[in-house]
Amino acid sequence: MSVIYLLISISIFVAVAFFIAFIVAVRSGQYDDDYTPSVRMLFDDEIKPQKEIQTTEEKQN
Repeated sequence: MSVIYLLISISIFVAVAFFIAFIVAVRSGQYDDDYTPSVRMLFDDEIKPQKEIQTTEEKQN
């Protein structure tokens, strides 16, 4: 039974260590996305299907 207490305490210690490492990584900017905002303006907002383009061209003619 004492082995279970030992394993639970070790697992809690490891979980806390990973949580602290995650918090440190987030605060240091590890997960900041610097690339996407710079290329977002290069893409269209909405891509229309080919059928919609043909129907709008037919309506104009």
